[in-house]
Amino acid sequence: QVQLVESGGGLVQAGGSLRLSCTASGPTFSNYAMGWFRQAPGKEREFVTVISQAYGTRYADSVKGRFSISRDNAKNTVYLQVNSLKPEDTAVYYCAAGPWYGSGYDSPSWYDYWGQGTQVTVSS
Repeated sequence: QVQLVESGGGLVQAGGSLRLSCTASGPTFSNYAMGWFRQAPGKEREFVTVISQAYGTRYADSVKGRFSISRDNAKNTVYLQVNSLKPEDTAVYYCAAGPWYGSGYDSPSWYDYWGQGTQVTVSS
């Protein structure tokens, strides 16, 4: 069992930045692909980015060049640096842990464990 806890969300003006963190419990953190998803009110949960030892990093087109994912296996933590924020980035951001191999990383059903989410609100 893996437990994930996100932090770092908040209210920021358009053009601003935040760094989200997700800390995992358990000794096998490095064995998982770690993904970030987001969900805005009334919308489906959507893929943002993933990091895995199998394929490195992948990003949704909407965040390429603005968001950056990284991980520190010694700290059991994955980070999401979000820059040049736009009002349409407003959502609850979730981290998730799933298989480190394979091609289904952009689907929520791929992942086995989820955090509780952290709210990011971008004002115009």
